[in-house]
Amino acid sequence: MSFISALPAFSQDGNLPGYLARIRSYPLLTPEEEMDLATRYAETRDERLADRMITSHLRLVVKMAMQYRRYGLPMADIIAEGNLGLIKAVQKFEPSRGFRLSTYAMWWIRASINEYILNSWSLVKIGTVSTQKRIFYNLRKLKAQLGAYEDGPLKDEQASRIAAILNVRKDDVLAMDARLSGRDSSLNALIGEDGDSERIDLLMDDSPNQEETFVSLQERSRSHTLVHTAMAVLNDREKQIITARRLQDDPATLESLGEHYGLSRERVRQIEVRAMEKLEGKIRELVNREKQGIRRALDTFRKPLSAFTSDQMTPVCC
Repeated sequence: MSFISALPAFSQDGNLPGYLARIRSYPLLTPEEEMDLATRYAETRDERLADRMITSHLRLVVKMAMQYRRYGLPMADIIAEGNLGLIKAVQKFEPSRGFRLSTYAMWWIRASINEYILNSWSLVKIGTVSTQKRIFYNLRKLKAQLGAYEDGPLKDEQASRIAAILNVRKDDVLAMDARLSGRDSSLNALIGEDGDSERIDLLMDDSPNQEETFVSLQERSRSHTLVHTAMAVLNDREKQIITARRLQDDPATLESLGEHYGLSRERVRQIEVRAMEKLEGKIRELVNREKQGIRRALDTFRKPLSAFTSDQMTPVCC
């Protein structure tokens, strides 16, 4: 992305006010200017046109990045990741769809920041399990609604209410709350009244054994391969809608997708249903082929040796 060199940079000390002052110098675009720039960029791919659209939306990135300020990561890094999402949005923006770049860009900015947080937020990685992601993105909002911020750690009753809302276990809510409240505390930190225990002593090893892990990984890999192969029967829009609705831990709503594509909620639902039918049909076809291949292999294995010609048999040794 050669656009990156044109973006204003933070000073070495991550000075946010200085960065904000610089990006305020970039003029905002009128709807007419935005349409003109986007149309010409779609035709010519002239990076100077893209630069104008990018710099005029840097304030949007900062506004969205500030929503993540409580996650304990450098704001400069969060903004930088948001800027990468903005660049992707400009590159893919289609002005003919009838909505503003800011509406479209919000998707890419948020996705880029979310991915960064999930990859780097915690020493113990968060986000590998859909339940953890759901709690991660909703816990702060729900705590605020319950008035729990001023009370320190969640109480059991509050954790139970949040667990019921998110359809997760209370213990998972409490564990995530501890991570969000304490950040990546040293596992060797002394705890207890006498300071004679370490934090690591209280951690339960609830991981599955190696055999269970191997089987689980095999099943997930096979499912992923089937879905990925079957997705080839869908057009680009169907793939995007299925991905947003079925393959993300925080599924998009029909309303938001309708706004994104300039379609009604019902039309998006129809596209989703049709795409799922095509996808399920292709997966069934692939599974049946796989079963037939297994049957052929078994049939071959069951043949008596006399069924093979001499040139089909390989000697065991010299």
